[in-house]
Amino acid sequence: MKRILVIGAKGMLGRDLMGVLLSFFPHDEIFGWDIEEIDIQKEEDTVFEIEKLRPNLVIHIAAYTDVDGCESNKEKAFAVNAEGTRHVALGASGCQAKMIYLSTDYVFDGKKKEPYLENDPPQPISVYGHSKWKGEQYVQESMRDFLIIRTQWLYGRYGKNFVTSILRQASEKKALSIVNDQIGSPTYTVDLAKAISTLIQFDARGIFHVANSDLCTWYTFGQAILKLSGMNKVRVIPISSKELARPAPRPLYSVLNCQKLKKETGWTMRPWSEALKEHFST
Repeated sequence: MKRILVIGAKGMLGRDLMGVLLSFFPHDEIFGWDIEEIDIQKEEDTVFEIEKLRPNLVIHIAAYTDVDGCESNKEKAFAVNAEGTRHVALGASGCQAKMIYLSTDYVFDGKKKEPYLENDPPQPISVYGHSKWKGEQYVQESMRDFLIIRTQWLYGRYGKNFVTSILRQASEKKALSIVNDQIGSPTYTVDLAKAISTLIQFDARGIFHVANSDLCTWYTFGQAILKLSGMNKVRVIPISSKELARPAPRPLYSVLNCQKLKKETGWTMRPWSEALKEHFST
């Protein structure tokens, strides 16, 4: 019987992941911790609490994910996403546990023009991307047995995300302006949780890209959200990233190549449009 610890268990992905892990591994012990149980910014406390529990597997999905907020609060971004990850890695290493770290497409600059492979060199262009890339480096330096999973454009049933933001804005406005020059793959947290569980079953190691298949722009994604929610009378206006003028730069093309996942586990991520339909039907 394994002992699995999820750090970040109350977040958007964490809540789905806890349920999926219980269904995939019914005979294992699953522990879900969040900020109330562990503050990963505190090295001694983090190492102590993890070593006291002595898990066989630590799944670290806690992060400071406010991409624009990271630009104005660089210190916090690195304290949580980089140093916090190092602290978790030290705790996991101290009890010979395997570590899974959730990373992001924002470690890339978006200039490749074709789907990114796991061995493409990261070149982050935002503070958030830099902090997550530093977290990846800490995991690789500290751990012998690790799994880094890069994903992108997450949405789900819990917490704030692009879907909830579009629905809220559509209830308040007659027209929405959405960027049409950033390309990626919206990823449903339920599907990501199943892929993570599958990678655990296969004892996968190294770096894997995991995202729903097919690609789109935020504009196309927004149109699909409004159509499925029955709010398609709201007009959608395509704009450029420059027109939106957000504090943090985003990669214009950050599609992830997920063939390694399929090759090593047989697991294929379904198209984002199918996943979105399920999201609205549940």
